[in-house]
Amino acid sequence: MTEDSLERLGRADLHVHTWASDGTASVVDVLEHVEATGFLDVVAIADHERIDAGLAGREIARDRGMNVAVIVGEEITTRGGHLLGLFLERPVPPWKSLRWSIEAVHDQGGIAIPAHPFAPVHICAQGFSLRPLVTSDDPAVRPDALETFNPTALGKWGHRASVRFAKEHGLAEVGNSDAHTNVAIASGWSTFPGRTPDELRAAIAAGTTAPHGSFHGSLGQIGVYRRQLSKYARDFAADTNGRIRRNGTGRDLGYPGGTERPPRFRAG
Repeated sequence: MTEDSLERLGRADLHVHTWASDGTASVVDVLEHVEATGFLDVVAIADHERIDAGLAGREIARDRGMNVAVIVGEEITTRGGHLLGLFLERPVPPWKSLRWSIEAVHDQGGIAIPAHPFAPVHICAQGFSLRPLVTSDDPAVRPDALETFNPTALGKWGHRASVRFAKEHGLAEVGNSDAHTNVAIASGWSTFPGRTPDELRAAIAAGTTAPHGSFHGSLGQIGVYRRQLSKYARDFAADTNGRIRRNGTGRDLGYPGGTERPPRFRAG
């Protein structure tokens, strides 16, 4: 594929984290960074076990008239590995079976994509759990695609097996950054015919997405861990201060109204 043809395709990163979970940038900072670079057409905010930052991000992008479109996502912890749920309107509870979680994503019209599969750790889906689902007669439990490129150590570990499995079973392939810092956004990405979230959804269904990216070095990963530890310390201090003062505040979830308890997005 030539560089000219890549320019005519849309670009999406469907796996980005924020302060709401273990990311090191606020929702606003993530969107402003993506908008400033101008590389992505679509970004999915997919925090662990929650969608509030994604919902806020979608509204912020619309209110500001940003060029980038935001998909509401969630990285769901299942008993069979991490699962990306996209196009969600309500969170999917964690610690259910992979089968149950995929069906729950589909029940609300979402797309289900196993994240960084095949690395030999418990948070990654394996062939023995995926194969019965992709070959099932029930379309509700079949994953819609596979994250065959993820630039992290987990993604690199399972990369070849993921690509092989996707091709064997005719699954759409996507590449994502799994970014926990702004500089990592779009270090993994997908190309697709079109520019919009709806066109991306159609491309996944048609199997016309393509993964791209470059793997991180180990030193970069250490830097991310340091920033996460600093964030956790700030979060702990803010939560503790809110409980002591009983002032209805807590750690900053990265969007307007995100320090309130309960958090409530405040437009504008």
